[in-house]
This record gives sequence, structure tokens and C-alpha cells, in this order.
Amino acid sequence: MKTDKKDIINRLKRAEGQLRGIQKMIDEDQECIDIVTQLTAVRSSINRTIGIVIGNKINQVIEEPVADPKQQEENLAKAIDLIIKK
Repeated sequence: MKTDKKDIINRLKRAEGQLRGIQKMIDEDQECIDIVTQLTAVRSSINRTIGIVIGNKINQVIEEPVADPKQQEENLAKAIDLIIKK
């Protein structure tokens, strides 16, 4: 499943809007639980976006292999490292 750049950018813009909303909540001294709930939602959204970006990279490495098997192995290792870092 490949997600295009536009979809990823839209996800990031949505998260950016949520963060601005959280800043406003803090400025307005809203309840801690409400702020944490929104922060958790942003974190979840960002984690999902990371997963999509990594998935796209793995698909690219598999669908567009390089001729050199050693380089292909390195490309797969880099993609796996991205998963581990997540």
C-alpha cells in the first residue's frame, strides 16, 4: 500500500493544527487531562505517519531492487533500521 506525498503532507498539517490547538489550550489554562488527551492523539497520528513513510520506503526497496545484491541488502537493512527506531 503506497501513500502519496499529498496524503502524508495532509496528515502532518492536521497534526500541526492539533498542536496549535494544544498551545491555545495551555494558554487558556484548560484541564491537564484534556491537554494530555490531545497530545496523545497527536503522538498517535505522528506514529501512524512514521509507519506510512517507513512502509513506503520498504515497498520502494522491494519493488525497485538495485542490481547489486549487496546494495539491495544494505537498502533493506536501512529500512529495517527505520522500523527499529520507531
